[in-house]
Amino acid sequence: VAKDLGLQLLEISDRGFQIVSEGRTQYFALHGKTGHLVTAERIDREQLCRLVPQCVLRCELIAKGQM
Repeated sequence: VAKDLGLQLLEISDRGFQIVSEGRTQYFALHGKTGHLVTAERIDREQLCRLVPQCVLRCELIAKGQM
């Protein structure tokens, strides 16, 4: 995320990024030391998407301040 946005790693913590997912479970997190978007916990595809052929999890990354 840091690389894609052209930010230094220190700017990630300064900007106060927030990851918003559908539903109550937060599947993704932003790793503060690397700037990578990572899974926050194990994702069980069979449990989440058992009735659909394609499994898609959406999330939004919100940054405070101007980009």
